[in-house]
Amino acid sequence: MREAVLRHLEALVAFDTRNPPRAIGTGGIFDYLRAQLPGFDFDVIDHGAGAVSMLATRGRTRRLFNVHLDTVPSSDGWTQDPLALRLAGDRVIGLGACDIKGAAAGLIAAASATTGDAAFLFSTDEEANDARCIRAFLASNPPFGEVLVAEPTHCEAVLAHRGLSSARIAFAGEAGHASSPDAMRMSAVHRAVRWGARALDHAQALAHERFGGLTGLRFNIGTMAGGIKGNVIAPSAEFRFNFRPLPSMDIDQLHATLRGFAAAGDIRAYDETFRGPPLPAGVLHEAERQRLAARDLADALELPIGNAVDFWTEASLFSEAGLTAFVFGPGDIAQAHTADEWVAIDQLERYATHATRIIGVAA
Repeated sequence: MREAVLRHLEALVAFDTRNPPRAIGTGGIFDYLRAQLPGFDFDVIDHGAGAVSMLATRGRTRRLFNVHLDTVPSSDGWTQDPLALRLAGDRVIGLGACDIKGAAAGLIAAASATTGDAAFLFSTDEEANDARCIRAFLASNPPFGEVLVAEPTHCEAVLAHRGLSSARIAFAGEAGHASSPDAMRMSAVHRAVRWGARALDHAQALAHERFGGLTGLRFNIGTMAGGIKGNVIAPSAEFRFNFRPLPSMDIDQLHATLRGFAAAGDIRAYDETFRGPPLPAGVLHEAERQRLAARDLADALELPIGNAVDFWTEASLFSEAGLTAFVFGPGDIAQAHTADEWVAIDQLERYATHATRIIGVAA
């Protein structure tokens, strides 16, 4: 099993699926998957902009494995070719090896070692915060009730994680000379800074809230821009920010509160650019029901249950659609998106062994 997983991972890493630039088509890595999954039926859809999905099925099952094949871009910190898998003691290094092509390699190896019914959904837009592959798949009313979404979780079933909302807020000001007595009031940059201070204070005030082992609101102002020069009152300013709420928090209410920290006339635009629900999704009582169903499934599959995590995954989209979903994959999220990204070989082997056993369990 170990040799098979490493062989497949070497091949998968060699395919350039960096996102961006999202230069991903229906051939390449998907041709490899077709060749390595004999006896499977395939439904490949190009959703545009480098977003491609492949549903591979053998027989009929209500249980789905989902893996994204796109990776983040490689940084300048890589010491060798990021698309060439290399062995380094008890680990392998390569772009996407941890996040999360290692799981795809494990599923291929598991499929080759079994004859049971199986269903795999591969996609290529997760790293873009786009989700068109998963949303289109769910809109097709697929015949699945359970889904195991691969992300690095140390081969533990993760039942809960935060939501994610990304947004842009633009402020209006009045250009003028910085010596004006109204400069403090007229500057868009000043208005933005005041809003940012209130937003940060609000996030800090929610530090006591808890859900399933998670605490507080994660809030980050990622970029700021605006103004012309030091002696000109800034006519415009813009922040890009995101927050990661607990499953018990209302994203719409959070946006309403944040928007309210600026006077209506100060805001030129306020746009949510991406939203991902938390896991489990739904209002509090429904979220708890889904969490219990996911725990029962993990127990039935004899998987260890891990702690809730702060990062977002597409498992929440399946949960939002009513499927019983949890996150389960090899590796450590601390290695994802890093230069010289690596995954421990024993994690890859453990995942493939679990997948082999699960495919043999009727669903």
